[in-house]
Amino acid sequence: MNILIDQWTAVRERIEAACLRFHRSPNDVRLLAVSKTVPFERVAQLARAGQVDFGENYIQEALEKIQASCLELDDLKTKPNAYPVWHCIGPVQSNKTKWVATQFDWLHTLDRLKIAERLSEQRPEELEPLRVLIQVNVDQGQTKSGVSPEEVLALAKSVMSLKGLCLKGIMTMPDFDPDYDTQVALHGIGKAVFDQVSKELGSPHWDTLSMGMTQDLEAAVQAGSTMVRVGTAIFGARGAI
Repeated sequence: MNILIDQWTAVRERIEAACLRFHRSPNDVRLLAVSKTVPFERVAQLARAGQVDFGENYIQEALEKIQASCLELDDLKTKPNAYPVWHCIGPVQSNKTKWVATQFDWLHTLDRLKIAERLSEQRPEELEPLRVLIQVNVDQGQTKSGVSPEEVLALAKSVMSLKGLCLKGIMTMPDFDPDYDTQVALHGIGKAVFDQVSKELGSPHWDTLSMGMTQDLEAAVQAGSTMVRVGTAIFGARGAI
């Protein structure tokens, strides 16, 4: 029995069941495996099983895994949509933008134009533009990063003008509430912001709504999430498996 693969499969089945329950195609929701603090060996195991997207919070740890994937998973580059795609899902300080710009494929936590400008300037021309999401503080948590819903459109318009970036949508991370209806309502705020900005921008690239984690992915799928970020349900509690 392979516990890691079993848990990963169970999460995929949860996503599929939620999609079917709410009349959505399972292909509409992307699974981002949050692999922070997880040894590279487990990441490689999931990659070879078919998981593509991996999310990392800590830059230095991520860089080591990205380098390891270049050495140990190079053969996956010959297969369509098989090589790991790396998402930075942690906060980014100005002195770390170079690493995100040169090594990652996605950034989920953009909340300042200054950071966006640095990322765009530092993105190598030979790489595709860095795909970015604006982090939105939908529940107005005082200790949370992210812009308010009212600030998203202005920041989005500015980011769209930066050639080194491709603005894909928004990311939300409301405080967990055990009440399911409250979860849906909070994620509904994110969906409303996403839809409103989509109408204003008219961008074909605006297609990603990153909402939902282990405890609330079903509510996020119901609200319209297109990407769920799951760590614990796949890898277990930190240090498990």
